[in-house]
Formats: sequence, C-alpha cells, structure tokens
Amino acid sequence: MRIARWNHAGTTGEGFVIDDGVVPFPDGFTVADVLSAGLGTASELHSRADPHRATPLSAVTLLAPLVPASIRDFAVFEEHVEGMSADENGNPRVGAAWYEAPTFYFTNPHQVFGTGRRIRPPATERLDFELEAAVVVGGVEGRSGEDLDVEAAEEHVFGYVIMNDWSARDIQAAEMRNSLGPAKGKDFATSLGPWIVTADEMAVHRDADGFLAVRAEVYVNDELVGEDLVSNMAWTFPELIAYASRASRVVPGDVLGSGTVGNGGCLAELWGKAGGDLVPPPLSEDDEVRMVVEGLGELVGTVGRARHPHALPPARRRPAPRARRRTG
Repeated sequence: MRIARWNHAGTTGEGFVIDDGVVPFPDGFTVADVLSAGLGTASELHSRADPHRATPLSAVTLLAPLVPASIRDFAVFEEHVEGMSADENGNPRVGAAWYEAPTFYFTNPHQVFGTGRRIRPPATERLDFELEAAVVVGGVEGRSGEDLDVEAAEEHVFGYVIMNDWSARDIQAAEMRNSLGPAKGKDFATSLGPWIVTADEMAVHRDADGFLAVRAEVYVNDELVGEDLVSNMAWTFPELIAYASRASRVVPGDVLGSGTVGNGGCLAELWGKAGGDLVPPPLSEDDEVRMVVEGLGELVGTVGRARHPHALPPARRRPAPRARRRTG
C-alpha cells in the first residue's frame, strides 16, 4: 500500500495511491488516524477504498505524506561517517563510540515539505542534501512504545519514506563547535515523500539479516552524484526504533531517518574524501535535487531564495564574580 496526502483544488486529501490515482480513505480517516490504528486497519480500509473516487496523480500536488509527531535522524552508514570525519588528507577518523550505539539527533517537525517543493535555506555558502530512507512508526494495540526490544520494535514498523535532510554545513560546523547541535544548520527544511510505502509491500526487499536491500540514488540537476544500498546500514530499522525507545517512548507518526547513505549520499562526504575541496560544488538557487529509492519512489526538491537573518547581539559577558563568603 502507498499512503499519501495531497492538495486538489485547494482542498487537502488523505488516502491511498492506487495505480496512477489518489483515493481518499473511507469513513473520513486521516493519515494520523491510520498510523495510530496500525497496518491491520490500513489494510482493511484499502480493501474498501472506492477506485471510482480516484483523482489522477497528474491533477494533484503531493504534500508530505504525514505530519510527523517527531523526527529522529540517525547516522548509521559507516562510509558516510568516514567521509564526514576525514582529515585534511581525506583519511577517515571514525571514533570508537560510533560503533557502540546508533547515534541520532532530533530535528524540526514544523519545516517538513513534500516532493516538488521549493525550499528556502538560510544564508549559507555550503548548502547540502542528505539522501536517506526513513521508517514511519505505527501503533500496536496494547503497546506503549516504551523500552521495546527489537522483536517488539519490528511490530511498530508501519512503513518507509524517502527523506532529504537539507543541511547548511557552514552553520552546522560553527554551532557544533559548542558541543551541541546540529540545530540551525538543519532545522530549516526536511523533505519527505512522495508517499509512505507500507511494511508489507517492502517485505520482499528485506534480506536475511533484516535490512532493506534496495538501491538509493541522488541526482543534482539530473547528474548522478551518489548511489548506495540501504542494506549497508550498520543497524536495522527495528534496532533503531528499539534504541529510540530506551527509557523513552516512540509514538505513531514518529519518523526515524537512517542518516545519509554512503558513496555520495551528500556533498559533505565527498568534500571530506577530497581533503576539503568543494567538489562537487555546494547547492545554489534553482538547483534541483532528485532522490530515487527502489520501491519507495522519487523525491524532488528545488533550492529557493536564501533567507537572511535578523541581527542578534553577541553574548552579554558577566563581570568576574566577587569572592563568596560562607555564612552561618
């Protein structure tokens, strides 16, 4: 099953993509409702979807296929980490801690865009994309989503979507020098789409170890820049869900990105391997980024005009503290 949200004649629709058309969910269900109810409900609704109510895909504008409850973005492709950690000679410096657990950060669920959208980055000299696959969490009756083991986490895999974690690398590098982040280097835009493909449909692509053995490609202005297999992840998607739920909770509508694939899944990886040379060049206005993942479809985004920030003053430096005396 493919699940989508769209705009048609000024009205938002939510439902299934069937053949070359979109069909609303029966009974007024929304994507959020279906994610909460789980795959069984999605299958039952699909059996009752009325193809006579279909609108051609060519007549609608696809939106992001869900409004995420949260977005966690991991970094689980070793080759990508090698490129991002490379020294000035292009030699990788992957720390031992990376191998111990799947690291992630939270990004902004309020700046999510669907395929075909123009995104407006901050003023940056190093605009980049990140080619990722992401898992969408669904509800499981009687389960809270807390402290899941891997087997239980697998039941929460509702489906998958292509994800582009747009990144301003110069802003990201500056803020991470303070041992926090990434934040403003990434929270301006995340693209998701074109639709959610349910776990049952993607099961045919899972290998014996539980990885999605599908090909992922990214093109800039129709030139192939990077390509990899999603199965080169160091942890499976259920393992990512289980880790995210440790002493915490995952809920329906959470999106967990795989992190950038290797072999050119982003420009910064290639810059690192080249010893810092900006080849290929950073993205600029009107560049088109097209991502294709086997079984999931095609996600397109175009770079729009940059946003220039309002000025902020530097930090107020407090005076040196006076000597403190113990009292009492």
